[in-house]
Amino acid sequence: MNHSIISDARRALSLLMTLALILPLAAALPLQAAEAASGAAVVISEVMASNGTWENGHAYDWVELHNVSGKAVNLSGWHLSDSKKQPLRWSFPEGTKLKKDGYLVVQCIGDDPLPGTKGVLYADFKLSASKGDQVLLSDADGALVDTMEFPEQFGNISWGLPADGGEAGYFEEATPGKKNGKNAYPARVETPAIETTAGFYEGSVTVTAAAPAGSALRYTINGATPTEKSKAFPADGLSLDKTTPLRVRAFAEGKVPSATVSATYFIDDPLPVAVVSLVTDDKYLFNKKTGALVKGTGSIPNYDKDWEYPTSIEYFDENGQLIISQMGTFTTAGHSAKQNAQKSIAVYARKAWGEDYFNFNPFPNRDYDKYKALLLRSTNSDAYSERLRDVVFTSLAENLDLCYQDARPMVLFINGEYWGHYNLREKINKYMVAQWEGIDLDQEAAVDAIDVLGRTGSDRFVQNGSNADWVELCDFCKTKDLNEDGNLAYVTDRLDVDSLFTHASYEIISGNTDITNVRVYRVPGGKWKYLLFDVEASFGSGSDSEITPLEYYIKDVKGTINGFRHEPLNALIKVPEMKDRFLTRFAEVLETSFLWPYVESKFAPWEAILEELLPRQNKRWPYLTMKRWRTNVNATKYYARVRPKKIVGMLQKRMKLTDDEVERYFGRVQALLEEQNTVK
Repeated sequence: MNHSIISDARRALSLLMTLALILPLAAALPLQAAEAASGAAVVISEVMASNGTWENGHAYDWVELHNVSGKAVNLSGWHLSDSKKQPLRWSFPEGTKLKKDGYLVVQCIGDDPLPGTKGVLYADFKLSASKGDQVLLSDADGALVDTMEFPEQFGNISWGLPADGGEAGYFEEATPGKKNGKNAYPARVETPAIETTAGFYEGSVTVTAAAPAGSALRYTINGATPTEKSKAFPADGLSLDKTTPLRVRAFAEGKVPSATVSATYFIDDPLPVAVVSLVTDDKYLFNKKTGALVKGTGSIPNYDKDWEYPTSIEYFDENGQLIISQMGTFTTAGHSAKQNAQKSIAVYARKAWGEDYFNFNPFPNRDYDKYKALLLRSTNSDAYSERLRDVVFTSLAENLDLCYQDARPMVLFINGEYWGHYNLREKINKYMVAQWEGIDLDQEAAVDAIDVLGRTGSDRFVQNGSNADWVELCDFCKTKDLNEDGNLAYVTDRLDVDSLFTHASYEIISGNTDITNVRVYRVPGGKWKYLLFDVEASFGSGSDSEITPLEYYIKDVKGTINGFRHEPLNALIKVPEMKDRFLTRFAEVLETSFLWPYVESKFAPWEAILEELLPRQNKRWPYLTMKRWRTNVNATKYYARVRPKKIVGMLQKRMKLTDDEVERYFGRVQALLEEQNTVK
């Protein structure tokens, strides 16, 4: 039997049946919507080729289908594609149905691993925004049902068919899974220009702006995105005499409004450190349903949801010079610290909103020329004590060949309001690891393949990539004697032993009591390494303890797992050569990073700048007086000076080292500590 003839016959019959249904309706009454003009039972109604709405770390392209047939349609085995050469590229799974007048959204994710969200459809192709693209819908027999072609797309602007008839075009607001807007436009107004440079002025400043030909400018000064109802921008300029977040947008008849441009003007407010200004709509900040900086009314606090919202991001250096000004996204950051009134905030460069990267380098110990994300850290428990503990003690790792976050002090403004002292940090993610390891961020496949794990590395703590090899490695260490043939090589082939020994030495010496803040990573083709993260629980009052955190690091290899996987370290130090290597590295870390003159040199610049910043910080967030701050700093410095002197004795007791071993490995550094760390 000739199957191709049968297939052709089915396609012809399908077409005749469709025409038989549609043509009488078309003759009898006007179409309900332009969507029905194709004659299809199901039409492609809207597409997004440059999505700027990020949720759970993803912002996929999408295609929306609308059932206009008047009855439910079974889409099982239907096809969706972006290529005429491969029209049957992706198939709808069995059981996919679209109810009468219903909408269905398909996420177009390309080769990305499926995020695993139940009930969501993922197609294995992406849409092209820069050149335009096409989408094809075919039925189960392969017959073309509908197609939509679209030109170059703009970030977070969808293209589709207007609900009440007319040609396809750009929508001012995307409506995935819902009825489309009434108006679709063939073009978008070009972006206007604010001509007066954002920054610091005395007394007042008059701001001028240039409108694209044929357009009118409207503006706001409260962070809101301008609408057609906003005030018209004055032709002779806008005079400002107080710190103001200005937003400007261009409007023209028959076009989608332009992108919004923003600029912050600081009047009579010089600052001694770098400044970040975020300007965004209030609904993204404090709205009870959608605001990221408030608890909200739901069972899950707003600030605990993985929402990213659009914001203007400006960075001014310590001299007041504007370095970057671009749209991006922001989200709250941290874990328990999100409950604090002054929350940490992460900002991201997202192409859909403007630029792929923040094309500058704010950090003193990095030679990178761009960043994908930055962390504005308000500090956690440190916020109520010194506001410098984490940055100072992280900086002690500068000479240890251990991946760590660089930092600099800054002040944050949100919608023109002073928001307090923050510490600008590198954001820990696959991009930070890639840069540390010398991988170009433009090598997307290599960056995406980096494994980054937190805490125990179990499934819920996988930040990126896979934990399969890590879990297997730790389980191997737990059950195998590494002194037996081949077992040690199995571990050292997968684990960077020096990275482990350096990290463990640092955490033990500093007395970091927050044992959940352990992260490991692996680049493609590389070994597992450790990353220094969140050490603000170091050198506290618990630092005099002869147990914490030693009891969690040096313990029975088969003991209870607390916070992180302790098995690799404890399996390795049962091997004589590895024990020798660990104790040697421990002594090196002590001498390199914990002699008091070096530690004191790290405190000095942060103390000096906080002396200037804290009076205003304490007015905005009044929970830390200058007297209390000084007392806390002195106490922290005391422990940072004393604990390194005690740690060798603690380690000897925990590891049952002989006096000869202590002298052999630690004799030199103990003498240096006695000389340099003694409190006089």
